[in-house]
Amino acid sequence: MEKTEFYQTGPSLSNTFSPWLQQKLSKLLPTDVFSQIAPHLKHVGQLAVSDWLTYSREAESTPPTLKTFDPWGRRIDEIQVSEGWRALERAAAVEGIVASAYERKFGSHSRLYQAALLYLFHPSSAFVSCPLAMSDGAARAIELFGDNEMKANAFKNLISRDPLKAWTSGQWMTERTGGSDVSQTSTTARLDQDGTWLLNGVKWFTSATTSQMAMLLARPDGAKAGSQGLSLFYTELRREPGSLEGLEILRLKKKLGTDALPTAELRLVDKKARLVGELGGGVRKISSHFNITRVYNSVCAVGHLRRALDLAWSYAAVRTVFGKKLIDQPLHRATLKEVEAQFEKCFDLTFYVAGLLGRDECGEASEAEKLLLRALTPIVKLFTARMCMSGVSEVVESFGGAGYIEETGIPRLLRDAQVFSIWEGTTNVLALDFLRAVGLSPQDFILAAESAFKSLKTDSSWALAVGILVSGFSREEMEVQARRLSFLIAEAISEALRLRS
Repeated sequence: MEKTEFYQTGPSLSNTFSPWLQQKLSKLLPTDVFSQIAPHLKHVGQLAVSDWLTYSREAESTPPTLKTFDPWGRRIDEIQVSEGWRALERAAAVEGIVASAYERKFGSHSRLYQAALLYLFHPSSAFVSCPLAMSDGAARAIELFGDNEMKANAFKNLISRDPLKAWTSGQWMTERTGGSDVSQTSTTARLDQDGTWLLNGVKWFTSATTSQMAMLLARPDGAKAGSQGLSLFYTELRREPGSLEGLEILRLKKKLGTDALPTAELRLVDKKARLVGELGGGVRKISSHFNITRVYNSVCAVGHLRRALDLAWSYAAVRTVFGKKLIDQPLHRATLKEVEAQFEKCFDLTFYVAGLLGRDECGEASEAEKLLLRALTPIVKLFTARMCMSGVSEVVESFGGAGYIEETGIPRLLRDAQVFSIWEGTTNVLALDFLRAVGLSPQDFILAAESAFKSLKTDSSWALAVGILVSGFSREEMEVQARRLSFLIAEAISEALRLRS
């Protein structure tokens, strides 16, 4: 009898609005809210493994290109993206990935609803989730500090569900002089005779350059050095569709991952812009932006790890090794369950912080909750990013040689995972930001956390964290401990959340 040649079956995906996720959300949300949003989440969960997955693969296989000149030598600086990318942008608008948070149909629970939508959308978004994060952050900054015209125009378009009207926004902070150190910003702003602000400088790393607008920091003429002299500006990119104004795209960046996402280096040449709020206070205003984008980063990291695990479990069910399916191999199953435990910690932390954000935006947060939101936002971002990287690495290994072959799509998971620890502040930057958040009164943070989670008082990780916070270390000694401290707090609060559920 002729032996049949063997071909390995690959992993498959089913609706990602899983029973596990349904159970989690049903505990986080009031019954009436969950019952209203569940049908939409089921719809989105199916799109994530069908149409959106197709669009995502197209976008990733057809990365953006830059066309600097037209055939007659005119400078056009046109970034061309795939139809898959455009289809995902339209889908994000229709499904309300940004709009759901600002419609506030479910009051303070609207951010949790949005977090669930984003969690389902991101893994099949080819990182369209990146401009959505910046769009949401821009919407919040305009809601808080923008003038009436900005609110009637830009804000309205940023939160639109109409794909013909919906805008996305860039967030242009990074310059050659530094990334997170915005005090080194060298972009200048001068007031023209007609009262228009004109910006000049180079932004070294900008995502969402195909957007309609951007928020950025610049230093007005005569302003003091350092971060205190910076102001926040709003600018629209084009006079008309396809025609940039006051911008030169110097190049598209070649990156480790996120291949479908257009990332560019820009030069601003008398770029017309409008001041957001009063002069100065730019860093304070943009902080409202960062709160949103860091939560997005966390949700996307958790969604990314979930996708990797879904693929790993699916493959384990069809791959036979040593006479058994991988899923029936005790060590393999235990290894994936360890990653599942990491994932669940990340999910719980992220959705807790998203819930705090919703309460804060709707004016329902207590002073203790506001402090927890401010202090935990950098911690949840750094923790989820690191856990995503380590978890995805384990998943790649679980595929064996197939995990190292580009055509399987598995290596992309690892390359893309690295970005979560870099966007919106690296691990060390965020750990130091946590220290700034608790400031000179760490006791207030300790009391707020212990009031929210009674079980913390018996948690060993929390005891170590408290010991560091009240140790009386010098500023330099505390900074050395900041990274360790952040992970201890993340572990302790994630365990408290597990016990509370």
